[in-house]
Amino acid sequence: MHALLVIDVQNDFCPGGALAVAGGDEIVQPINALMAEFDAVILTQDWHPAGHSSFASQHDGAEPFSLTQMPYGPQVLWPDHCVQASPGAQFHMALEVDRADLILRKGFRAAIDSYSAFFENDHETPTGLEGYLRTRGIDTLMLVGLATDFCVNFSAVDAAKLGFDVTVRQELCRAIDLDGSLKAAQDGMRAAGVKLV
Repeated sequence: MHALLVIDVQNDFCPGGALAVAGGDEIVQPINALMAEFDAVILTQDWHPAGHSSFASQHDGAEPFSLTQMPYGPQVLWPDHCVQASPGAQFHMALEVDRADLILRKGFRAAIDSYSAFFENDHETPTGLEGYLRTRGIDTLMLVGLATDFCVNFSAVDAAKLGFDVTVRQELCRAIDLDGSLKAAQDGMRAAGVKLV
């Protein structure tokens, strides 16, 4: 069975949002159009408590997009974004949320960020998505959404490592591209066996 995994199509990642990805809103209607082609549709939603440890505002003198060391490894510090129940954390209003079989919230643990739909950034703590997919008999995933080089990338690589057949539809994603992060992500996804189309 095939599932469409729609990553973080939320207001804060779209133009005008706190962590806007250029053109983030351009992919919404094409994603809606694609949903009917899949056995299952799963949406992920970045869902941070206020004062999350990945927010630059929680680190004295730290600039957004700078890098810090966390107990689990290097972490980009972000502008405050996708705070639980805020307008920015809501899905883009044009996204057909009612088509989703499952909405998976991630990043809700204050001490650790979560790019991947499968694991927290320690690469150990599972979100439960793998079990959901396996019990539904889903083995093939198409990933779309925001942002290519972070949450889409980490989700795709983890899915491939877990043995799923994974494709990323690049024209239905948009990237942040911090210091060459897009090319690095594309290279990493290919190396992990992810198909980029």
